[in-house]
Amino acid sequence: MIYSEAIQFLYSLRLFGAKFGLENTFHLAALAGNPQGKLRFIHVAGTNGKGSTCAMLESIYRAAGLRVGLFTSPHLVSFRERIQVNRQLIPENKVVRLVEELRAVNLENEATLFEFATVMALKFFAEQQCDLVIWETGLGGRLDATNIVTPLASVITNIAFDHQQWLGGTLEKIAAEKAGIIKPGIPVVTTADDLAAFAVFESVAREKNSPLTHIGQDPASSLQHPTSLLGDHQKLNAALALATVEVLQKQIPVPEEKIRAGLATVNWPGRLQWVEKAGGGKILLDGAHNVAGAETLRAALEKDFAGTKPVLIFGALADKNWPAICRLLAPLASKIFTVPVASGRTAEANALADSFRSANPAAAAAACENLSGALIACKDEPFVVITGSLYLVGEALERLGLSPADGGERGLNEWNAPQIPR
Repeated sequence: MIYSEAIQFLYSLRLFGAKFGLENTFHLAALAGNPQGKLRFIHVAGTNGKGSTCAMLESIYRAAGLRVGLFTSPHLVSFRERIQVNRQLIPENKVVRLVEELRAVNLENEATLFEFATVMALKFFAEQQCDLVIWETGLGGRLDATNIVTPLASVITNIAFDHQQWLGGTLEKIAAEKAGIIKPGIPVVTTADDLAAFAVFESVAREKNSPLTHIGQDPASSLQHPTSLLGDHQKLNAALALATVEVLQKQIPVPEEKIRAGLATVNWPGRLQWVEKAGGGKILLDGAHNVAGAETLRAALEKDFAGTKPVLIFGALADKNWPAICRLLAPLASKIFTVPVASGRTAEANALADSFRSANPAAAAAACENLSGALIACKDEPFVVITGSLYLVGEALERLGLSPADGGERGLNEWNAPQIPR
């Protein structure tokens, strides 16, 4: 087997869709020797900010000299982004070997792609003798494949509306799914600001005798260590990471200077990421794929670029609340180009353009056939924002020559989920 064949095998696992429940993952992990028993984890769930918080925690602990595994999803361009050790992507030959080994024991289990990737990551991190693994949930938490581990700490970012068709139509129901990562006696740290959602976490933590730390929504005045990531919202994510490090100081001591160094050098592509255009000008990439993300992007643009109206390139998935996102972002733009996302679930570019025109008649809005066409149309613009789906951000990284992969693996992010069992 070569790497392209391993990727094709992973594509074949998409035939099983996405299943909620832990039985498959526990079974496959057992067949792999239960590698999770050899590792220490920080488990991170939430609606937005999971990836940034994971990146900050990884950077802090790596700066402290630990060998740190990082498991995240979805990937922007390459599947290998999901499994990293000290921010080095898993090598292609390791992907091949792990696929071969797990495929040999998965004959009757019919693991889904995410379940399979989860156990791949566990096996790789154990082989690499990671001191700590920063472990991001895929969807929800309670029945997410990542929830087979018992972490040192459970971390929950904010709670907002996203994936309601699977997680529930109220913030309380969504919070209940996220609260599923809380384990008996294991500390919990959260920035959840919705009172009803936080009440869920309080109740579950009390029931499980898990110490609960709550970070308020305005940590800027007390945050002494700046982060390299842009946006005021990253101050809240940084405060969450810092609180987690503090909670675990007795188990994993980290000196103050290493915390400072970790936050100052953290890197997380596709989230308020600046790119210099070859012919001059700048592009801002941001995966604002839900309403809360769009509100964060709008706040960043209004604060840091007041009086400047960028050109907007936007694409979204049809199952997102894109009309609300369009209403939030339309007033900020001078021109708007809408594009389809490379997904069977894409929203139509014409429908997106109509929504933007309705929200801001003063801004010219045009539908493009693809991202390449939109980039050509914007080649002389000094300030362009590419946002919406992370699928689109990943394609932009490829088109702009910022990823070594050819984009043939972005389709591995595709999935259709059934209802979560209640």
